[in-house]
Amino acid sequence: METKWLEDFVSLAETRSFSRSAQLRHVTQPAFSRRIQSLEAWAGTDLVDRSSYPTRLTPAGKTLYEQALEMLQSLQSARAMLRAHTAAAQDVIEFAVPHSLAFTFFPSWLSGLREACGPIKSRLIALNVHDAVMRLVEGSCDLLIAYHHTAQPIQLDADRYEMLYLGRELLSPYVRADESGAPRYTLPGTAAQPAPYLAYAPGAYLGRAVDHLVKQSAVPVHLDRIYETDMAEGLKAMALEGHGIAFLPATSVRKDVRAKKLVSAGEGLETALEIRIYRERPNARKAKRPLEKFWSDLQQHLEAKVPR
Repeated sequence: METKWLEDFVSLAETRSFSRSAQLRHVTQPAFSRRIQSLEAWAGTDLVDRSSYPTRLTPAGKTLYEQALEMLQSLQSARAMLRAHTAAAQDVIEFAVPHSLAFTFFPSWLSGLREACGPIKSRLIALNVHDAVMRLVEGSCDLLIAYHHTAQPIQLDADRYEMLYLGRELLSPYVRADESGAPRYTLPGTAAQPAPYLAYAPGAYLGRAVDHLVKQSAVPVHLDRIYETDMAEGLKAMALEGHGIAFLPATSVRKDVRAKKLVSAGEGLETALEIRIYRERPNARKAKRPLEKFWSDLQQHLEAKVPR
């Protein structure tokens, strides 16, 4: 039995909606339903009355709900006590960051903050976007840095979490240059000759942004999906070897474009992403002083950069 099943179940008991709880837990509704079914299989009985709407708990479900609240609270308290044993942990700010931002954006961004925020002790946890968001939701990190796209917003409750805008990123198609410096392949391609496409794995955040971009294109885009991975750096490596076209964040290919190893594979096929940082709104009981100072300094630094 996994603790996330209990967290899912508590969410369902409180929202009384599979779709709403799936949204809050940052999973698809089918995946959420499977996790509730797994919990029921572990319990050996039905916990949810699916014949009614809004969703209701069975008598067994009501019993488990009360127990689940106590168990999750005990686990949270135990984790807090364990962390308190390590004094150094109170000085370290933990960042959950998607891989593409961890490799390119994060190091230079942190360097640029030294003057405004002073030196900080940090721990970077590089994950996919979904898992990075869940780190924040589950209280397993201090700060989340993530992309934001209008078609793929990250659903975090504004009453519980606050956000700062850090910058903007362009997601564009790139390809290896040939001997003359021209692109080896170009978009939009044709039905007879689709462009070899290095794609993000299904469900990857940047992949969904690319899918939206392609669907919104005024000109039909013809792609032959020959390779996929969930990491932008993996796609860049394949593009540098000349395997096809990859949609990549501009900051991740800046040096390669400057060296003319990669070039644009098509004009007008780009989409803008915001880079945002999130944290759970603090309370006096859980305040972490280095984190509070860093957030305050960062907020002042960002406000000073805004033209008046």
